[in-house]
Amino acid sequence: MKLKIAFLYCTLLALPLITTTACSANSANSASTESVKSIATTNGANSADTSAVDKNNFGPTDIETTQPTLITKKETFSIESFTTFGGKTINNLKVGWEAYGHLNADKSNVILITHHFSGTSHAAGVYEENEEKTSPNIGYWDALIGSGKAIDTDIYYVVSVDSLVNLNAYDENVITTGPATINPETGKPWGLEFPVVTIRDFVNVQKALLESLGVQKLHAVVGPSMGSMQAIDWASAYPDWVPRMISVIGTGESDAWTTAALSHWAMPIRLDGNWQQGRYAQNNQPIEGLVASLMMITQHALYPTYFNQEGNKLGYHAVEQAPLENINAQHSIVKWLESRARQRAEKMDANHLLYLVRACQLFVAGHGNNMDEGLKHIQAKTLFLPASTDLLLMPYLAEAANNQLKQLGKNSELKTLNGPFGHLEGIVNVQAEGERIAAFLSSDL
Repeated sequence: MKLKIAFLYCTLLALPLITTTACSANSANSASTESVKSIATTNGANSADTSAVDKNNFGPTDIETTQPTLITKKETFSIESFTTFGGKTINNLKVGWEAYGHLNADKSNVILITHHFSGTSHAAGVYEENEEKTSPNIGYWDALIGSGKAIDTDIYYVVSVDSLVNLNAYDENVITTGPATINPETGKPWGLEFPVVTIRDFVNVQKALLESLGVQKLHAVVGPSMGSMQAIDWASAYPDWVPRMISVIGTGESDAWTTAALSHWAMPIRLDGNWQQGRYAQNNQPIEGLVASLMMITQHALYPTYFNQEGNKLGYHAVEQAPLENINAQHSIVKWLESRARQRAEKMDANHLLYLVRACQLFVAGHGNNMDEGLKHIQAKTLFLPASTDLLLMPYLAEAANNQLKQLGKNSELKTLNGPFGHLEGIVNVQAEGERIAAFLSSDL
């Protein structure tokens, strides 16, 4: 099957080979435990595989590959009554999840992938109904997950779960519970009556799902951006579960700078007249505020090198005729940015974005008094992969967590991703460290 893959767009906290289909909860085929295979990537180990990063037609570059991908499907997990970290109750909670590979007999080969801010559980492959389409919806880490890849589905059973308050609330392939969901007690959308949720709540929902599959320990947890927050919190909250943890473009806490920066993402929504304190209908949500927020998120997730290259393709220059003649006209690069944000906003919910922002702002590993306290509980072998050009979760955040773990006598290492994509380096080019990731996952403890 020949796929034409457009350059990818995945924001924040946050954006193939012969395959197996997604397994059901009863899958129990033994996985191979042979030594790590050589890692195959579409474009070579040192080039960005953009097959995972453009749900928004982020750029015009097309990449051809004749490699087939994983075929997957969305499953649903339900919890009748869930108690949040803050002590509130959510009834009839539902989230979607996907899996790739086969669960072995003793259920010891599970790798959990925790997704980024604007992401979903669709980490790899294509949905069955999209198999024959020219440009299917390919999972954001498809270059990393699959047969013979860094996270090898011939060896591991890879699980990924839609977060609570998932940003893509109106995506037909997303299952989530949040402010846009009907509150079973009132018959109306929750709105701002939905409890504040934290990264720990995302982790606890994932843990409940894994326990429902009979899993009692992970082989590893791996996540980018907001997913890195979940990964390190897993290692702190449930150290007996997590022998290995990989944090990609991540952090051990939301420090003062990051928390303040995140607040800017929420502000356009709160200022939109249609927001009405979160009491809006789906067909009349604060779309202009949401679009403005997504424009800001997108630019923060990129680095000037890529952004300016895109400007050159558009013919951008400072003195463009339209904005010179009309104060309401926009420069070509601004119109480009807005068009992609507006396209993405169609399947997103504004209140969900506010709740995700708050979950990230409230984050510290272990959800205790400080990061050091949380890191003390970690027993896992850890690998940090920050991006040198990241202006969102800047490298110093991963470096601080790595250094503190080392000072505590923990087994931790760090390797910096280098490239022009900024925060999105951890989505579009993480396979450049594929061999390191594969070796880390197969290494002894």
